[in-house]
Amino acid sequence: MANYVTTEELSQLIKYDCRTIREQLKDNVLIHGVHYIRPFGGRKILYDWDEIKKDMCLFSKGKTN
Repeated sequence: MANYVTTEELSQLIKYDCRTIREQLKDNVLIHGVHYIRPFGGRKILYDWDEIKKDMCLFSKGKTN
């Protein structure tokens, strides 16, 4: 089961400003359906922390697919 976090919680985990996450990372690095969802088709965004953490480790090791 995924560990979902809000934008604010993700901001604290990865040390990026909420605005940076929303405007620069979302849909460029963080992909809808992979790294985040919109529950029940609403406006709220929940990020899959486990998936983000996994991909951060892959990219930091230079393993891009």
